[in-house]
Amino acid sequence: MSDRFVYHCALRWSDLDAYGHVNNARFLTLYEEARVAMMFAGGRAWGVGSFADGVVIRRHEVDYLRPVDYALGRASAEAAPTVRIELWVDQIRAASFSVAYELYDGDTLAGTARSLLVPFDLTAQRPRRISPEERAFLLRYAPGLSG
Repeated sequence: MSDRFVYHCALRWSDLDAYGHVNNARFLTLYEEARVAMMFAGGRAWGVGSFADGVVIRRHEVDYLRPVDYALGRASAEAAPTVRIELWVDQIRAASFSVAYELYDGDTLAGTARSLLVPFDLTAQRPRRISPEERAFLLRYAPGLSG
């Protein structure tokens, strides 16, 4: 069964630009936090720790749909405001895969993105193929794809 990975990411004051919105470059950092949580923490929970040994970004595509404010009204003394990032795997090839993202500010879709990732052998300094265990893990978050 496949499903989206959902990650709630706290906004930081340093994420803001001069207009009081989350800076466009910080969107990539928020997507990265969600992707790392899925692949590294989530992967380890499923017995797949090899992504932490090396995976690189080959390409990012980002669409900004609306500004995201820090929204102090959603913050509390215990917690900063958050955004919700939903991500899933939308393509798996022999030596690469892509992750798609939707970033929500409350219930409003504020941005979408896609990253092309390549497993990488850090020792040999070259790309490597996706292992059967990695493929099985990625398929958990790949609606419509099969093994």
